[in-house]
Amino acid sequence: MKNIAVFASGSGSNFQAILDAVNEGSLQANVKLLVCDRPGAYVIERAEQNSIPYFVFSAKDFPNKEAFELRILQELKNEDIEYLVLAGYMRLVSLTLLAEYTGHIVNIHPSLLPSFPGKDAIGQALEAQANKSGVTIHFVDEGMDTGPIIAQQTIEIDYNETRKSLQDKIQNIEHQLYPVILQKLLTCQ
Repeated sequence: MKNIAVFASGSGSNFQAILDAVNEGSLQANVKLLVCDRPGAYVIERAEQNSIPYFVFSAKDFPNKEAFELRILQELKNEDIEYLVLAGYMRLVSLTLLAEYTGHIVNIHPSLLPSFPGKDAIGQALEAQANKSGVTIHFVDEGMDTGPIIAQQTIEIDYNETRKSLQDKIQNIEHQLYPVILQKLLTCQ
């Protein structure tokens, strides 16, 4: 089984879905570390409840991105991490991590990339009056949501869709799709 670190910035619902899949046996991976850039984020409580070690930092406590990514890299090496799984991590990953984990960093994004990259993809889709959206799982490169696509799943956007209803639909897909794709990815490489 591969050792993975999950990177998250918020509530951690995808982190929990990954842990649930591991506990059920449908995802064969060792979740060895949570990396979180927001002290006080609910995902930290999820890690504590599941006895997962975590590294929490605030970017403002470091002189630059390279400095905090070097510190993250140290934590990853301490845990023999093989894959980085981004699950609502709201920062671009730079060459410090990319160089060490090329082809081993995966992200999930709440749109059908290349449409609506970056922050607030759900809001972007609603503002554009799109009739469909979905979920994209992709490898991470130096761009914002530009890496090679691994999998996508489409959903229809109803004419009376709200931000909350669309977010709920997308998260439901994310929680099902991400563990399945991770299992395929981790067993193929």
